Amino acid sequence: MTFSELRQQYPEFVFQGINANYHDGRLHVFYDFEIPGLCCFAPHWEIPCPEPAMDDGTLWRLLTALGMAELVSYWKITCSPTVRLPMQMSRTEADWWKQLYFGGLGEFFYRNGIETDFSSFMTVVPGEDPVPFADHTAGKTLSGRLIPVGGGKDSIVTLNLLKEQLGDAYAYQINHRDSSEKAALLAGIPAARILEPGRTLDKNMLDCNRRGFLNGHTPFSAIVAFSSVLTAYLNGLAEVILSNESSASESTVSEQEVNHQYSKSYQFERDFAAYEREYLKSGVRYFSLLRPLTEFQIARYFASLPKAYHEIFRSCNAGAKEDKWCGHCAKCLFVAVILSPFLPYHEIVRLLGSDLFNLPEMEPVMQELCGALPNKPFECVGSRKEVNIALCLAIKRAEAAGEQLPLLLANYRTSPLFAQYAAGASDFGQEWDPQHHLPDALAALVKHECVDAFRQKG
Repeated sequence: MTFSELRQQYPEFVFQGINANYHDGRLHVFYDFEIPGLCCFAPHWEIPCPEPAMDDGTLWRLLTALGMAELVSYWKITCSPTVRLPMQMSRTEADWWKQLYFGGLGEFFYRNGIETDFSSFMTVVPGEDPVPFADHTAGKTLSGRLIPVGGGKDSIVTLNLLKEQLGDAYAYQINHRDSSEKAALLAGIPAARILEPGRTLDKNMLDCNRRGFLNGHTPFSAIVAFSSVLTAYLNGLAEVILSNESSASESTVSEQEVNHQYSKSYQFERDFAAYEREYLKSGVRYFSLLRPLTEFQIARYFASLPKAYHEIFRSCNAGAKEDKWCGHCAKCLFVAVILSPFLPYHEIVRLLGSDLFNLPEMEPVMQELCGALPNKPFECVGSRKEVNIALCLAIKRAEAAGEQLPLLLANYRTSPLFAQYAAGASDFGQEWDPQHHLPDALAALVKHECVDAFRQKG
């Protein structure tokens, strides 16, 4: 069925409520969603923490917000025009959620051929239920840091930049992943301080996907944001330190605001910080340590780290279930490109298990990455400019060593983009994006380690 047909047949999506209880060292949270006439959904979270006060209003605001972030993954099945909530919510707050959904579903709408707008795609109808409990934040002291670790180069860079400040830090990952655990342990965070909430999707959603209902990308990093702040609050931690970079703010689709990484963008980080202050009031500070940097700068710093980190990092979505690189997707190719100015190509081939630059079938993907084609791959990849810079520098490196260029680099060498970017490529890498929320001391640390240190090396 089409977008319009589904909205007519299923006019409402209902957030029925939340059930939460504590046992076995974990807070168990069940959300109750329903598309009347289709089915119900009960996604489940298990969050490790000391036993919380179950009458804490702040806790319930955080649980409600996580439910709102989860909601969109189930709503997209039918894109019902009305979303009914059980709780009270101001129009301003409801519009905040609509903005998250609309921005975070840009790729979903684009790839499903859905034409809609902010006003008409959804109406949020709040309920009458207030949060009935008093806040317990008064007198509650928060200290320490929670660092989401995805197992890729970005979070490894964050761990290493903070290596002298990890005494009170916890690592965070949703569900277990070997590469994430290995990165945290290698950085010096002990297993006892690795928090792994469990997130379980409802099988009815997966069944709807198999039956051909609408499906596609949702803003997963928003779930990371709300769940990590909730986990930090439950464990008495003061900060959540992300590893999102300035490159994440670039639109995936040329000349349109359709960003695969919307919930990793500065706009979302800014909006989330404002939402926390205005509505959650947990006292947990949320920011990205790498926000002033480009993917190019992050890759440069990562390449300088001990080889033990190179061996364990993983960021391929296609190979995620097996914790490996698939060796033939856009993310694998981007990683090869962004590391190519800094590591020998034979080393990249060994790490990724694939000679990506010599695979003819990757040529269209390379053209998407560098902007020869209008749209970037729908993956978490860097900006078009830094891809071109990285390719130019990789070619310069290979030619200086007298090496034969692999197929994709040889093709790029003859392109107009090479002629456009080659002359200024060596000057790239001193950028510093002023749009960030870093405390002054951390901003100085990141700038010194990831910008100034490489200027000094020439």
